[in-house]
Amino acid sequence: MLSEDQNGTDTDSAKDNEDVTSNEEVKNMDEDDKPVVQSSAQDKRKEGRSTKQRKGTTANVSERQRDKKSEEDQERRKEDRVVKQKETANDLERQRGENVEDQAAKRKGAANFLERQRGENVEDQTAKRQENADVSERQREDNPEDQPVEKMLPAVKSRTERPQRPRRRERNKPADSLNPVMEKRIEKVVAEPRRQNPVQAGSDSCSGRYIYIHNLPRKFNQDLLENCRSLSFWTDMCECASNLGLGARLSNDEKLYSNSGWFATNQFLLEVIFHNRMKQYKCLTKDPLVASAIYVPYYAGLDVGRYLWDPDGFMRDYDALNLVKWLASRPEWKRMWGRDHFLVAGRINWDFRRDPKNESDWGNELLNFDESRNMTMLVLESSPWNYNDFAIPYPTYFHPSRDDAVFQWQNKMRRLKRRFLFSFAGARRPGRHESIRNELIEQCLASRRRCRFLECDKTQKCHKPANVMRLFQNSIFCLQPPGDSYTRRSIFDSIIAGCIPVFFHPGSAYVQYIWHFPRDYNKYSVMIPESDVKTGKANIERILTRVSRDRRVAMKDEIIKMIPKVIYADPSSRLGEIEDAFDLT
Repeated sequence: MLSEDQNGTDTDSAKDNEDVTSNEEVKNMDEDDKPVVQSSAQDKRKEGRSTKQRKGTTANVSERQRDKKSEEDQERRKEDRVVKQKETANDLERQRGENVEDQAAKRKGAANFLERQRGENVEDQTAKRQENADVSERQREDNPEDQPVEKMLPAVKSRTERPQRPRRRERNKPADSLNPVMEKRIEKVVAEPRRQNPVQAGSDSCSGRYIYIHNLPRKFNQDLLENCRSLSFWTDMCECASNLGLGARLSNDEKLYSNSGWFATNQFLLEVIFHNRMKQYKCLTKDPLVASAIYVPYYAGLDVGRYLWDPDGFMRDYDALNLVKWLASRPEWKRMWGRDHFLVAGRINWDFRRDPKNESDWGNELLNFDESRNMTMLVLESSPWNYNDFAIPYPTYFHPSRDDAVFQWQNKMRRLKRRFLFSFAGARRPGRHESIRNELIEQCLASRRRCRFLECDKTQKCHKPANVMRLFQNSIFCLQPPGDSYTRRSIFDSIIAGCIPVFFHPGSAYVQYIWHFPRDYNKYSVMIPESDVKTGKANIERILTRVSRDRRVAMKDEIIKMIPKVIYADPSSRLGEIEDAFDLT
């Protein structure tokens, strides 16, 4: 039994040795075979370690295989993407080629269609022009005296094209101080033609002259006259507004006037006088589509005059803003966006051009509104820096109702013998250093009997028409310096008295009343630069004495010829052959 046990043990040991040897061979094939005989406990430990080693080796082999397979998959995917991109690019290229061919074919077809259409339109237009020419030729044969009339309106520039208006402190500065005579440009555009019957247009004396009057709400005109007490703090505007805006009649006790046609007219009632004259206009129409111009009877001067001394600019702008809103909503406005509209304001333009940044500044913003920039504005004094406002004469005291009254007055002014070489009616300007009035008054007083001075002080001598007309009728030359603005009513009072005006600034007349005064200012006036007066270089008496007698006579005749052009006839009547300031405007 001991022999068998020993043999069995030897057999097991031999097997273990074989296993260990095989494991070590797997672990390290380069090691030499070493016969080892250990105990069974050691053999077990070795067997456990060998099992772990075999597992670790197997895991490493599997990891390397997976990495290799992943790399192969990535390569295949890259190759697939490259193939797909090439296929997509080929497809797009084929599509582009097809689209280019389609577009070329479409463009060619459209060009052929337009070419055919142009040919048809040219043929139609040629036929229409020939037909219109035939009709016009037949009309000329029937009415050889008729000529086509084009209505011209002043162009209005956009806000970016307009020159910037000067600040209030620069408003009395000439636009071009180097050029003593500066003509205000009148840019013109042809108005949109009105639809008219060709046969009727040929026999209609008002063709191209029709005017439509807007029927404004009463608050813009009539209500102002009914509330005349509120129009001024110092003047009875109710009396001034009587007789259709002419004022009270003047008596001829001193034989200074004609027996009729003379009124105590206030200069700010121009818009009322003009409106009443418009009511008598012979070419009025109730159809705005026929009208060549549209009149807006808004009493802008009377409206703003109520609030000129009010620091609140809101009230000064209130009615003016409501007016332009009302106009812009009307179908008559939308036809030409107001470019065929005109408005008369009985004040100078600066009363309607307040600085938008300074609400407490003088006047309102009527002429600054975009709608107003499209309209033609007729004012007592225009701005040399703007192209849509035009100056028309101040109203005088003379409003004749017959042509004979004008002719008789002209003859009377020719026969008058004048006592003074020159005269001046006005007030001093002690607070304005740039004013030359003080210098003119001193020279007039120093001339003794050759100059007569009528001082417009608190006694209000200048507000009495008899004092003014008496002075001007006895003077050969009348000094007309700038006052609160370039122009003054005295210019027109002196003209109807046959007195030659003496100007000191081109803005007083030469760039203002371009429709009513002769273009050659030397024919009717004398110009003395105000800078020469201010520096003492100009002696008024010496300059006027050097004017030859022949030239004085010629200038006086020219002034007397201008009288009809600067007066407004009585609205209750109508002159015959004479064209007054209203007709010229």
